[in-house]
Amino acid sequence: MGERRAGVRSCPRGRDRVPVPAGCRCRAGRWRRAAAGTAGHLGPRSSRPRARCYATAAAAPSAAMASLGTASPELRAYFSRHNLLHVYEVLLCGLIVMRPEDPLKFLEEKLREIMEKGLDAVLWYMCIDLSLNPKLKRISETYLNTVFGLDGEQLMTEELCAKAWDFYSRNLMKLYFGGWIKYNLLKKNKRKKVKQKMALAVVHYNVQILRVIIQKWSMWVQIHKEKMTLAVKRLQQIFNKIYLNAVWKAWHAEAHCSLKTKAYFESLAKENQKGCFESNDLTVRHKTSHLPEEALLQIFCYVNLVDLARCAQVSQTWMLLTQNSSLWSDINFSSVKHKVQDQIVVNILQKWRPYVLRLNLRGCYSLHWPSFKTISECKNLQDLNLSECQGLNDESMRLISEGCRSLLYLNLSYTGITNGTLRLLSSFPNLQYLSLAHCRKFTDKGLLYLSSGKGCHRLIYLDLSGCIQISVDGFRNIASGCSGIQDLLINKMPTLTDRCIQALVEKCQQIMSVVFLDSPHLSDTAFKALAECKLVKVSIEGNNQITDLSFKLMSKRCPYIRHIHMADCPNITDASLKMISPLKHILVLNVADCIRCHELSYLNLHHCENVTDAGIEALGNMSSLISIDLSGTSISDMGLRSLGHCGKIKELSISECKNISDTGIQEFCKGTKYLEHCHVSYCPQLTDEAVKTMAFHCHRLTSVNVAGCPKMTDTCIQYLAAACHYLHFLDVSGCIHLTDKALKYLWKGCKQLQILKMLYCRNITKQAVLKYTAKLEKQEHNDADPPSWLGYDRDGNILTFTKKHTSEPE
Repeated sequence: MGERRAGVRSCPRGRDRVPVPAGCRCRAGRWRRAAAGTAGHLGPRSSRPRARCYATAAAAPSAAMASLGTASPELRAYFSRHNLLHVYEVLLCGLIVMRPEDPLKFLEEKLREIMEKGLDAVLWYMCIDLSLNPKLKRISETYLNTVFGLDGEQLMTEELCAKAWDFYSRNLMKLYFGGWIKYNLLKKNKRKKVKQKMALAVVHYNVQILRVIIQKWSMWVQIHKEKMTLAVKRLQQIFNKIYLNAVWKAWHAEAHCSLKTKAYFESLAKENQKGCFESNDLTVRHKTSHLPEEALLQIFCYVNLVDLARCAQVSQTWMLLTQNSSLWSDINFSSVKHKVQDQIVVNILQKWRPYVLRLNLRGCYSLHWPSFKTISECKNLQDLNLSECQGLNDESMRLISEGCRSLLYLNLSYTGITNGTLRLLSSFPNLQYLSLAHCRKFTDKGLLYLSSGKGCHRLIYLDLSGCIQISVDGFRNIASGCSGIQDLLINKMPTLTDRCIQALVEKCQQIMSVVFLDSPHLSDTAFKALAECKLVKVSIEGNNQITDLSFKLMSKRCPYIRHIHMADCPNITDASLKMISPLKHILVLNVADCIRCHELSYLNLHHCENVTDAGIEALGNMSSLISIDLSGTSISDMGLRSLGHCGKIKELSISECKNISDTGIQEFCKGTKYLEHCHVSYCPQLTDEAVKTMAFHCHRLTSVNVAGCPKMTDTCIQYLAAACHYLHFLDVSGCIHLTDKALKYLWKGCKQLQILKMLYCRNITKQAVLKYTAKLEKQEHNDADPPSWLGYDRDGNILTFTKKHTSEPE
């Protein structure tokens, strides 16, 4: 190793003998190769030769400076102390990036700038223009330390490389050999698990065979058990009745004994009540009570007077709770109207008169002057219901008017009041709700008092139902004194005419709700006058003179109407649906519909025979419609197809629609998947295909009614049982072709079925009914022949002369 060869000299570090020009492993050699590589990657291709020149220029002095690695420590400290490495770094970075035409002049200028600023302000990019300032250093500090030979770390040698390669090879071999061993172990474990699973499968197969054999035997046993269960239930019912009778007798005896201690409790109550009720807040505590006082008071609010008196006898705590003033702000004597007497009313009202706000005496026919006198002492009374009080007269009302000046609600319906009472109504300055329904003894002159003096100018609700004695002049008097009426209720008044409504609307322009049930003489003229008001609700029944013109007026002048109820109005046709289509705020429509009612969710056109496909087609684009009843209408498959576009319908009833066939049901079900209730009863033309489509597309069905469809067979029930697992209610009454198989399908597929009706199903046996419907909450079955009003005989043949039924089987 001590010999020297031509062209080879010792490495500056003195560790290896390698050629200096090409293979030197010292830091100087690495510096030269790194400098050449760095310069080769700088800038575009056109500027590479220049960068290479600068790298070569920098490499020349670096070779000379590499001897600093063996220099004395004082010299190396001198370089570090004067930051010569940083100066070299700044100049070299400036040359690499800026590439000046005259490098010497550039270096001279930059050295002067460094001398002016001082070595402490030297930064690696200070010789570079801001526009060319790179984001990263071109030369690292480690690289400079290597160039100047100031790095004392060990250099890489061939021996270290060989050791590293040997270590890496051994670790790699160990890794792959370990992986191969794990793979073989995994395959061995898998084969072992497969054998275990096969053994379990054999055992499971044998168990299944044994289970099938036992299941057939257990079904026979189950039928006999169900019969025994029915017998036990009947015996249990009889036992429960006897047991309840005994409990009632024992309770009656206990209540009789409690009467003996009543006097003792009353004496205790009088002693404890002294000073306990100075405030309205009740602070009663009882060790045995598990409910807080607030909860008990809330429960007592829903108890009538008789039960409240009984609760007061349970314990001292409950007796004190029943004396809380909050329980007596709303007193309802109507629940005990057959038992209440004047003395009871007087005692209760005298005790709690400061707290009474609402008083209901509806139907208390036994009350007379003492009770009404006590009512007049309730100064804070706001709601008073004297309906059907036979003892009420003008003198009684005079007493009430003198004391109850804060009344807001007053119900005098079905009483014998006269004009004198109407004259006293001006004594209630804040009265807003007044009911005079079926009061026949006052006249138009009495209504004139409503406009005289203070009158009832704040009245917003008025009920004149059944007051047939009121003429046009009477309505004119009402309008003069009560111009702020918003809700008008006039039912069962056959004498009501268009002139009456016109006289009322002349001054009452704030009417928002009108109800005219059983008023046959009203016509479109009345609605023409009402259209001037801001109507929100209209209800009318039993009228033969209302036509499509009324809908036209409402659609033009009442844009915010929300409730339209016009039942039994035969002159209304499909044109009404189109006329009210611009209305956007309708929520309830019981006769017709509108195409742009975005919030309409419920539509009932039950037995509207004049409604056809022309009107139903307007409903196709209504996305808010959820429930629709078209029973007894004249729609066909075309109208049902248009309803399928709604998409969100959950309830559909098309009973007795003779023009509906399987095609219409198929088109409808394809467009909706949210259907839950479907009633297609008494449509004799429907077959199994309709139910098949219904079951395929509507898996959320919970209620299905196919009663009176003679073409249905066991196949349709098989479809329902296979797809509709949420079915709760099913009516197949009159489906004469159904057999015991249908019940078997339902027993297997519809586990949540609760109610099943099978009337007039002669092919379903009673044994099958007992076997498959024992767990249902309710089932109805008989094997009688279908009645004539179904329209077909026992074989499903359509009868020539059918009798329209009046009521369907329940």
